[in-house]
Amino acid sequence: MDFISIIMGSKSDFSVMSECAEVLKKFDVPYEMIVSSAHRSPDRTKEYIKDAQNRGAQVFIAAAGMAAHLAGAVAAQTCKPVIGVPLAGGALDGLDSLLSTVQMPSSMPVATVTIGKAGAINAAYLALQILSLKNEELAGKLVQDRMMKAKKVELDSSEIEVRID
Repeated sequence: MDFISIIMGSKSDFSVMSECAEVLKKFDVPYEMIVSSAHRSPDRTKEYIKDAQNRGAQVFIAAAGMAAHLAGAVAAQTCKPVIGVPLAGGALDGLDSLLSTVQMPSSMPVATVTIGKAGAINAAYLALQILSLKNEELAGKLVQDRMMKAKKVELDSSEIEVRID
């Protein structure tokens, strides 16, 4: 069974990464979520990636703050798409994590999204878009979701809109 893997570097990252999981639930896409650190548990991280890939993980979402090497450590172990979610936590409020996540060497890509909650949500949507390349039902759900969001913008505007004729 195809699924998305969410790996976070610390249990404290759960409050942000649960937003990612909620998006996947909304689209009925199976996922796993674990805590594993690039630095504190490198063997666990490596073993999990290999095992998850063998069981059907199609996309890995890796979230970390501070040094934020988790996405790169995941990318080093798989040729599946890896999406990095930088998290706040250091003195630079996530900018350090963003730079650590996005600065990957040639041939080791990590798709990097924005810092924090919006990044967690965007990572889920990007993973869904990747899966939708081979899943027409999911692609249709994504189109419907976009249409609903557009209608909500129009509704929100109609509640406050003032125009000059």
